[in-house]
Amino acid sequence: MRLLLVEDDDHVAAALSAVLARHGFDVTHARSGEEALRALLPAGGAPFAVVLLDLGLPDQDGFEVCGRIRKLTATPVIMVTARADTRSKIHGLNLGADDYVVKPYDTGELLARIHAVARRTPPTDNGVEDAHDLDGPRALHLGALTVELPNREVSVSGTPVPLTRKEFDLLALLAQRPGVVFRREQIISEVWRTSWEGTGRTLEVHIASLRSKLGMPALIETVRGVGYKIVVPAA
Repeated sequence: MRLLLVEDDDHVAAALSAVLARHGFDVTHARSGEEALRALLPAGGAPFAVVLLDLGLPDQDGFEVCGRIRKLTATPVIMVTARADTRSKIHGLNLGADDYVVKPYDTGELLARIHAVARRTPPTDNGVEDAHDLDGPRALHLGALTVELPNREVSVSGTPVPLTRKEFDLLALLAQRPGVVFRREQIISEVWRTSWEGTGRTLEVHIASLRSKLGMPALIETVRGVGYKIVVPAA
């Protein structure tokens, strides 16, 4: 499994690369954001399965790098950083990171998280994740809202609405069963594939962002103490 390690500290990178290599990873080390972005550009070789991204890079902040990575590829990104505050975690996940690991970390836990995000992001022919293209309808129509599952596009009254990967996954999950209440724990498990406590607040942020971007605040209803459901708009 190929892995891109973005870390400006050579000593930290060497130690972690050695551990990862012992566990079967083919590690490419990038020391800056620009070097990481160049490494992710298609070059005919096997794509990276995961990116481990430090936030304290010499040329640009890791948050900016994550945002730029998301414009290039759907490769899973795990932020690995000493920034332990909740605001940073939420910001990173909102930018499209798949997980957030705080230094110092247990190596076994990091390896488990790497395998977890790699398992749930199978590559498609074009390298973009399409987790909802296996079964069921190809498009969902809920009033003015249309959710195109195969190409992961959303529109309201014909106007495209750009969503982050997690925003789309969350909307697609709820929209495929309108009227059904999804428990918070269930959503976190299916969209983020984790039971990590910090994801609860992130779910609330994603719901708020969806309501704002879609311009349909009543579409996603909060079921107090339980979770959320899609309310089918009146004809």
